[in-house]
This record gives sequence, C-alpha cells and structure tokens, in this order.
Amino acid sequence: MLLTVDLERLDVQRGDLLLDAGCGEGRHCFGALERGAQVIGLDLDMDPLRAASERLQLRATALNSVGGMIRGSTFELPFADATFDKVICSEVMEHVHDYPAALRELARVTKPGGRIAVTIPTKSSEKMYLHLGDDYFESPGGHIRIFEPRTLAQAIANAGFEEIGIGFAHGIHTPYWVLRSIVGLPRADQFRLVRAYRWILIRAAVSRFMHRFEGKVLNYICPKSLILYAKKCPSAAEQSAAAPVTSSAAAATASTESAAALSRSAAS
Repeated sequence: MLLTVDLERLDVQRGDLLLDAGCGEGRHCFGALERGAQVIGLDLDMDPLRAASERLQLRATALNSVGGMIRGSTFELPFADATFDKVICSEVMEHVHDYPAALRELARVTKPGGRIAVTIPTKSSEKMYLHLGDDYFESPGGHIRIFEPRTLAQAIANAGFEEIGIGFAHGIHTPYWVLRSIVGLPRADQFRLVRAYRWILIRAAVSRFMHRFEGKVLNYICPKSLILYAKKCPSAAEQSAAAPVTSSAAAATASTESAAALSRSAAS
C-alpha cells in the first residue's frame, strides 16, 4: 500500500480514533484500519469518496472495527473539540490559501497529547517541476504555493502542536513527475516513456527491495514528499481541568461508541 505517512511513526494503535482530512480514496484510512484503528475519512471531492467509502466500511466490518467517509471541509470540521487520537492531513496544505486556519481546525479536533502528521511536496521537487513547465501548477486543482519546511513547521507550532519528527517519502515518484512535466501534463500519458515508468511504479509498489531502496536511498536524494509529525500540547486550562483517568475498558468503550456514531453520520 502506497502511504506517505509512516503509521508506525505516528504511533497508530489499536482502538485509536483517527481522522484522515483530505483522504482522497482513503489509502491512509485503509492502512490505519489494518493496524486496529477506527477511522473517519473526510474530503471535499465526492468522486473518490464514492469509490472508496463502501469498501472502507466493508473492510471495517470484516475487522470488527469502525470506518466511514464523509464530505466536508478541513476549515469547518463537523466534530467536537478533542475528538481524535491521531490526525493525518496529507498533500492538502499546498492547495489551500489559509493553511494556518486549517491547521488550527485540525488542532481543535485533536485530543491533548494526540498526534498529527502533515505532509507537503518537497521544495526541491516542486521547483524542479516549475522549472520544466507551468502545467504542474496551472492545471485545475494544482498547487498554489511552494512551502519552505520551516514555514509549515512554524504554522503547526502556532496551531498548538509540538514537532516530534520529520520524514521523507516517494523518492521513486520524483523522476516520474519530472518526465510528465517535460512532455506536458495534459498529454503525458501519450508518451511511451511515461507509460513505461508508470509500469515500474506499479511493480515497485509490491517489491520489498524497491521499498527498502526508496526508504534508504531515494528518499534522501530526491524525495517528493515531506512529512512533519507533531503532538498536541495541552493548554493550561486543559491541564488544570483534566478529569480523573478512567479504566482502560471504559475508555475503549467510549472510543468505540464515538467512532460508531461518526460512522453512522458518514453513512447517512
């Protein structure tokens, strides 16, 4: 499964309630579900939700877990404060104008001590594509900014998170997008070399050797994505108002009921 976020590094645990904001077809939702998490995916685009929502619910049922997808905006999340143990927002911030507001909203729904992973394209890869042609940024739904990593890190800190790590991903995909940028995105699939490289990507997705080679070599030479991992800092008010710790059984029951309610909302 092609994931940008390292779910182990995000510390996704059995019973966690996880939000994937900007889930697309739900690759991180499915990955987290396999680790025992209860997942909710959210996206503005209905097409990928239609394609994946039923599959996610069926897989969740098979695993005796909870999984659902809903249409919604990262700027107005339909969840109560401090709902989620883990939050993923992958390849979204480069598409939105007021990304600090989006991060504040993600912080609102994250539990104190909960973790978030935010991914963006690397500055080096984006500048390379821009140098090779305008299609990558001028296509509908394209990127509206090239991030400096420290700019995103500062916005995450301002939203109330403490950075705990950084990662890189998809080094093998960078040459593919270089090829597409050279020939022009609208007509890229007409070229045999582009189709051949896509075949390589499909094969690489199921190759353990290529997975290790990408992780240990390519992601440090030509990464396509940068991942920032962070933990939500509890406010002074939250610390002073912290309730007594409940039993693990009660906590697990409450988490399951909360996830089930969200899933019913997604299905309605």
